[in-house]
Amino acid sequence: MKLLVGLGNPGEKYQATRHNIGFMVAELVAQRNQIALKKKGYQGVYGVGRAVAQETTILLPQTFMNCSGSSVKAAYQSLGIIPGDLIVVYDDLDLPFGRLRIKQDGGHGGHNGLKDIVAVLGLRNFIRLKIGIGRPEHGNITGHVLNRFGSDEQKLLPQLLDTAADAVEKILRDGVVEAMSSFNNYNLYD
Repeated sequence: MKLLVGLGNPGEKYQATRHNIGFMVAELVAQRNQIALKKKGYQGVYGVGRAVAQETTILLPQTFMNCSGSSVKAAYQSLGIIPGDLIVVYDDLDLPFGRLRIKQDGGHGGHNGLKDIVAVLGLRNFIRLKIGIGRPEHGNITGHVLNRFGSDEQKLLPQLLDTAADAVEKILRDGVVEAMSSFNNYNLYD
């Protein structure tokens, strides 16, 4: 069993914001693999099915971003998985818009959702797919992450989401090392 977690904030207000790109990618992977995200549990909304031939639970925590750890821990413990079977997808300010980065370990990089997951789980060696949203020019980080994508970004967003979903499926199908070599140099603008 694999556990794919898309990070974001629940509710219509946050639906298409930069901070919810993790939700968007997880929802796309679910849609591509006909996994309905209709079950309620683990303090989130989830679905179970086969994603590229891997038994996978896809979870969207409904605890708000900064408290994602309790939802992830509930699913992680209930499913009895190991760190290498946990994939967390989230936005990253330090990557320019259109870039992807897959890591198998590391810190939280200042991302509050990831910080909470690391603190609550007490481990860091799980798989992360970071999706670049870029930093704002004038420093209002909260406003930047909680706003919708700009018009130029919105034109490219479907391609970015598709590529990020491809990266998740590559991790599931071929493992994290293969996925890193395929996607860590990806740049939407190349």
